[in-house]
Amino acid sequence: MIHFGRSSIISGLFSFLIFKIDCMTSKEKQVSVSRMIILFLVLLNIITINAGYTASGKWYWALIVTLPLLLLAILNVTQKKHAVLRNFPLIGYVRYFLESIRQEIRQYFFESDLDGKPFNRRQRSIVYQRAKNEKQTVAFGMQSDPNAVGSEWAAHSVYPISLGADDLRVWIGNHLCQQPYHASIYNIGAMSYGALSKTAIEALNRGAKLGGFAHNTGEGGISEYHLKGGDLIWQIGTGYFGCRDEKGKFHALAFRKNAIRPEVKMIELKLSQGAKPGHGGILPASKNTVEIAAIRKVTAGTTIYSPASHSAFNSPEGLAQFLQLLRELSGGKPVGFKICIGDKQEFIDICRAIKSTGHIPDFITIDGAEGGTGAAPLEFTDHLGMPLREALPFVKQILGELGLSNEIRILAAGKIITGFDILKTLSLGAAACYTARGMMFAIGCIQALICDSGKCPVGVATQNPALYKGLDPTDKAVRVFNFHLNTIQATREMMEACGFPDTKSINPSKFFRRTEDQTTKSFEEIYFKRKKERMEQNKIKSLLN
Repeated sequence: MIHFGRSSIISGLFSFLIFKIDCMTSKEKQVSVSRMIILFLVLLNIITINAGYTASGKWYWALIVTLPLLLLAILNVTQKKHAVLRNFPLIGYVRYFLESIRQEIRQYFFESDLDGKPFNRRQRSIVYQRAKNEKQTVAFGMQSDPNAVGSEWAAHSVYPISLGADDLRVWIGNHLCQQPYHASIYNIGAMSYGALSKTAIEALNRGAKLGGFAHNTGEGGISEYHLKGGDLIWQIGTGYFGCRDEKGKFHALAFRKNAIRPEVKMIELKLSQGAKPGHGGILPASKNTVEIAAIRKVTAGTTIYSPASHSAFNSPEGLAQFLQLLRELSGGKPVGFKICIGDKQEFIDICRAIKSTGHIPDFITIDGAEGGTGAAPLEFTDHLGMPLREALPFVKQILGELGLSNEIRILAAGKIITGFDILKTLSLGAAACYTARGMMFAIGCIQALICDSGKCPVGVATQNPALYKGLDPTDKAVRVFNFHLNTIQATREMMEACGFPDTKSINPSKFFRRTEDQTTKSFEEIYFKRKKERMEQNKIKSLLN
């Protein structure tokens, strides 16, 4: 009778596997990678068992690793949802891992100072430096190419001037306003509590108090974290959060209760925003906590979609009348609306209705299509809405033609980070500016681009206590204050260098852009040429008549 030992059986299985692999690879038909990986793992487990039996029992501990790998590989091959894992079991996870850290790898190792999107390293760095009150100078000259198409610059004066601290503030409020507001030309853009964490909102508001500038609440309502002493611009969106009834409709008494707060300096009615015009807001379920739901009067733990349009009005005349209602309910505070320009005729119709009804808002906020948000469909972010630099001149000219320029201030939002950004924006017609993402950088945002996931690593755009507790509102408030102070100082120094005695004198003829390799045009030529031509035509007609 023939007896076979265990080692002989294992050796036989090993030889059999080697034979099978040799047979498979010798065939003309290509062996799949998945099969080779499975066979390799089977072989690895057999070798481990053989080593444990013949050499040392400690080898059996290796099965804790090799056996689960084999089982996982078999699961990868049998599942049908992921082709990469089915064709490349185990190895496919390497791709998913590298994909998950792609943004970090690019930002930390491959991105140049001028490459990053939506804000490059140079832009982010100047915010960090100014927020921390650190060195704000650069060495060895400019990194951008002044001869490249799109390059911009301002004409300085050989007779610089000096400006005072109050020269960079503006009064907002026309003859219908009973409580005009003296605003900074640079303020915190609209970001809701819900999109941002409670510690982030508190830091922003405390910073606004320290610096004496305004903090736009966003459309998510007024929370206790907004009430830390900073001036508020209360934004009312299509969801009427903070001023709605149980059916989601506008509620006048609820509005008045918040509007008459002393912290609320202005009321902004949001028609649309640059990042997703015509879509309405989105609050992911992961960010809709019990506290936020109570503020907004919605169901906690659900994704909240603000309607695309307002239910309180449906016409230009209705908009003008609703703005007048808000003014009266707020006790005569400045009221205005925020819009991303789309159909030009619709904006013209709104302005004509404002003119005809006599219900003139105190300001209009123009949000450029380049504006940011925590969550938006890609098509809306990339392909809808007019960019800020085209929208501002259009709005300025329409208000001028209808005789509304002296009554309505234009506010602007859309990637306004530096003093030069502010001056360019003012030259195109704005009286004051917002920055949202600039302030996010000031309180620690690292542009991780996962705002909609609830996993913001620095605690800015998340409702996860484990993350937002890492953001100290007291410390970050000082950074918000520093960023604003140093940016305003940079703006003042540029104005002095260019000879602008005040913000009203900032002229588009002093700003230039290279439009072609050998062609440079002023902003006045680029954006206001049609206005000049119409004025000349009107002069000719008047002379002929």
